[in-house]
Amino acid sequence: MSAHAANGEFGLFEGRTVALLHPAGMGALYAITLYAGYLGLQWRRVRTIGDEIAELKATMPKEDAAAAMSEAGKKVAELTSTRKELVAGKFKDKHASAGALLLAMGVALSVEGGMNTYLRTGKLFPGPHLYAGLTITVLWAMAAALIPAMEKGNDKARSVHIALNCLNLALFTWQIPTGLEIVGKVFQFTSWP
Repeated sequence: MSAHAANGEFGLFEGRTVALLHPAGMGALYAITLYAGYLGLQWRRVRTIGDEIAELKATMPKEDAAAAMSEAGKKVAELTSTRKELVAGKFKDKHASAGALLLAMGVALSVEGGMNTYLRTGKLFPGPHLYAGLTITVLWAMAAALIPAMEKGNDKARSVHIALNCLNLALFTWQIPTGLEIVGKVFQFTSWP
């Protein structure tokens, strides 16, 4: 038996196909969240490796052959090579693109999930999944709102951005089991299409 809010009045929007868009999309966004985190860490490494190089150079003897052969000199050469590889990876641009995708698709799929539930059942179900989903959506917006300050070099904004995204990932991970329970109910109470 199908559970329809208006006895099929909304047609395809009440069926299993549309109901599964939300969990499928959120699964993809979870993977993109992990990838965006990796990219962000790599971009952070690009920014901080220069400080490590400067600190090591300060410990080296003045310009002579011994400086290049010292342990610090070897480490500077290694870090400089690593930095060149990281810069070539264009992690800043990739991180920004992944973050923009998360914000745009995440908000759209969050709204779609609630709307689809309402169309299928005639109500929303207040509980952990809904509350965590709302919080995740707000965290995406808050993290994105910090970008202008981060681009101006504000380290506190960077730290808050990272903290918000870590909290977001934790909530997103915690939310997976409740989402899978809901997918089970979709299969139980809806039909194709």
